[in-house]
Amino acid sequence: MSSRLFFFIPLVLFGVLVSYFAVGLTKDPSKLDTKVLLNQPMGEFKLIPVKGRTEGLTSEDVKGEVSLVNFFGSWCVACLQEHPFFMKLAENNVIPLYGVDWDEKNPNDVVRWLARHGDPYTKIGVDVTGETIIDWGITGAPETFVVDKEGLIRYKHLGPITQRSWNETLWPLIQELRKQ
Repeated sequence: MSSRLFFFIPLVLFGVLVSYFAVGLTKDPSKLDTKVLLNQPMGEFKLIPVKGRTEGLTSEDVKGEVSLVNFFGSWCVACLQEHPFFMKLAENNVIPLYGVDWDEKNPNDVVRWLARHGDPYTKIGVDVTGETIIDWGITGAPETFVVDKEGLIRYKHLGPITQRSWNETLWPLIQELRKQ
């Protein structure tokens, strides 16, 4: 009898794991809580420059006017999807756009990526240690934040920014924050 029980233990453990993963797969990742840092000051940070540049990005750079802070990487397919939209914003000087490059395996990758696709960023810093990523609660790339003049995080956008998300959410918020 005990030998039969021995064979059922792996089966029971397998059933528990399947149940656990089945529940996890029903959760929608786009429903992550994006309100955790809202109306909180962004943390202090000082990021090194992208290779070949003399200036990085600091929290002081972002303060003073309503701006966007975009967390991206050259490895990120969705980042490439939103990049042409950012280029349009930069060409029309719509809003300061600050970039935080992260998780690069080779520092030259982002340099080549920006040379190939264009550089819409007012300034870019590299988060080598991952501390800034953690402080901002980044769950993946791209993620973009609207930051007001005082350095308060007012909105967190998960995934690529599209014309629709810009028109319906981001641009109206930016205009409202500029009036304050």
